[in-house]
Amino acid sequence: MDEHDRLVHDDAVIELRQYTLQPGRREELERLFDREFVEPQEMVGMHVIGQFRDLDDDDRYVWLRGFPSMAARAASLDAFYTGPVWQRHRDAANATMIDSDNVLLLRPARAGSGFRAAPAARAAVDGARNQRSLYVAGICSLNSPAEEGFTDLFDTAFAPLLRASGAELVATYLTDPSPNTFPRLPVREGERVFVWFARYADEDHWARATRALNEDPRWRDTLVEAMLGDLTAAPTMLRLGPTVRSELGDAGRVGATTDAGRDNDAEAELAYAV
Repeated sequence: MDEHDRLVHDDAVIELRQYTLQPGRREELERLFDREFVEPQEMVGMHVIGQFRDLDDDDRYVWLRGFPSMAARAASLDAFYTGPVWQRHRDAANATMIDSDNVLLLRPARAGSGFRAAPAARAAVDGARNQRSLYVAGICSLNSPAEEGFTDLFDTAFAPLLRASGAELVATYLTDPSPNTFPRLPVREGERVFVWFARYADEDHWARATRALNEDPRWRDTLVEAMLGDLTAAPTMLRLGPTVRSELGDAGRVGATTDAGRDNDAEAELAYAV
């Protein structure tokens, strides 16, 4: 525990999990997950980092969890998925899903580049606070391992432009090539990715930051250069809205909007569609 009685986690390995859901059932899974699955996973050694609604797909649920090692991952997953909580609620959870196998196994791109300790305690199960912040996960599929150059390119070319636009970069990760230590839960294997996460205070902040990228020719030039060399395709961008109990949420409130009612210009999406 830290000085605020929060669990301190060593997330050497994380999973980025994207679930395709039955139409109209995301809110059902969100409530079930926040109520039943957070603390029981952490009790057996996992760290539930964040839970999100995909803001561009009403039937997609995205979440992150971390582990101190691949061996610890195997032990924790076995304890949870054979334990009483999952056995009691698995039918209800699985009934909301079409596919749960879109999972990336990741490790920090550099020492210290993973998510930092949460700045505030997670909301209670009956918490009523709304989370206004927006997170973006940029998933870059690579021709070669990120260690062979793309991590440096991101740090020196992409990251400064994102920060200059107003984004708060919070973490960077790359593929963990370790064998899946819990085959019962499939992961995407044989892929090389680099993933970055950025936080925005709200949708208006995201829209303004993205317009700023559109207006900076260096962004397009850098992206085109990367696509000609390191990337196999344009980055996949996930716009993520934290659930009520997501540990990644509003804390920090970077770049808060001061002009109420500012329109989210459709042009703001262009930079992420290049």
